[in-house]
Amino acid sequence: MAEVPGLLVSAPSSGTGKTTVMLGLLRAFAEDGLTVQPFKSGPDYIDPAFHRAAAGRASFNLDSWAMGPGLWAAIAARSAGADLVVAEGSMGLYDGVAKPGAQGQGSSAETATRMGWPVVLVIDVSGQAQSAAATALGFARYGDIRLAGVILNRVASPRHERLARLGMERAGIPVLGARPRRGDLTLPERHLGLIQAVEHPDLETAIAGYAAFLRDHVDLAAIRAATGAAPLPAPGNLPRPPAQRIALAQDAAFSFTYPHILAGWRAAGAEILPFSPLADEAPDPQSDLVWLPGGYPELHGGRLAAAERFRAGLRNHAETRPVHGECGGYMALGEALVDKEGRRHRMAGLLGLVTSYEKRKFHLGYRLATLQAPMPGFGAGAALRGHEFHYSTILDEPDAPLADVVDADGNPVPETGSRRGNVTGTFFHLIAEATA
Repeated sequence: MAEVPGLLVSAPSSGTGKTTVMLGLLRAFAEDGLTVQPFKSGPDYIDPAFHRAAAGRASFNLDSWAMGPGLWAAIAARSAGADLVVAEGSMGLYDGVAKPGAQGQGSSAETATRMGWPVVLVIDVSGQAQSAAATALGFARYGDIRLAGVILNRVASPRHERLARLGMERAGIPVLGARPRRGDLTLPERHLGLIQAVEHPDLETAIAGYAAFLRDHVDLAAIRAATGAAPLPAPGNLPRPPAQRIALAQDAAFSFTYPHILAGWRAAGAEILPFSPLADEAPDPQSDLVWLPGGYPELHGGRLAAAERFRAGLRNHAETRPVHGECGGYMALGEALVDKEGRRHRMAGLLGLVTSYEKRKFHLGYRLATLQAPMPGFGAGAALRGHEFHYSTILDEPDAPLADVVDADGNPVPETGSRRGNVTGTFFHLIAEATA
């Protein structure tokens, strides 16, 4: 397969405006008649849905900590047929973990280097002018990335822009655009970051606005001309499906599944049967497996507690066939969930887990889990790489642990997951088997 030219949009830190730049680029290039393939560097399960809405093409995660070379190349090959790749980084360009995983530390710089993508650095120039060039110069020289140029963001005035451009000129760094400060140029957020794409009150209008604003202030031709690519190893396989007929919870409470996981299931011929717990739908009774992904059950405790058909169908399935939940899905399989007001809501009761969003604690990071017992798709002893990101606290977890779990530094993690009969659950979101 010929490599598709691309670039990676990154920043010195989170909160600089790179996501609105990313969405604007995707939509603007698509409006120009290009087929654009989006990617997300790192373990983010919210941004890819926004990318898809902007580009009209599914976005996929690339993760150097969690993914081996074969899986990485298989996901990168999803760009086949595209004219251009635009990828979005996570956090700051060089941010990753201390100890390498499957191929690296999980930084966006590693993704850009491995793929041969030049970096477009979005710099928030609020409160500085020529000094922004020192930041850009440091990022250009710190690692092995190729800096295509910078987009100056949140420029206060024409004079401010002139001074910031002067600094970049002295540093020899191309300025690809300068976006004036605009208070409305943000995406709504909640405790895990952005709201989900399906919840945005008018996502299409917002994305069209980002593209129009970008056209007015950014040199799209220069950005496209700065793209590049590197040869990739032969692609391996996407993740295998854990069953033939998979009932998958999909609604505003359960939506966090990595796109490459679902793509692998479908590619292998599995049938995915969506259902909505919030609409009190039971999983298809002919399904071989029920899978509850992560999401925001803590925001919908009352509706889930009242979903009798959903719970009855789940219980009936679990009598003879496997049920698995990740993070929010795991919480929904438990005995109860306490919301932020302290109200206790009855959950499915297939596990003894009780969690509280009233007593919040931030849980974030990569996870390496060695299974003590089988879970759907994997036998005991399998090593799985994933990522944990939630605020809920465990009040009770009485069932047998599912796995021995450590963080990226090898430190034990108390959130081991649970198992009872045909039911399993984990707080980490599965990305890949450690050997993939």
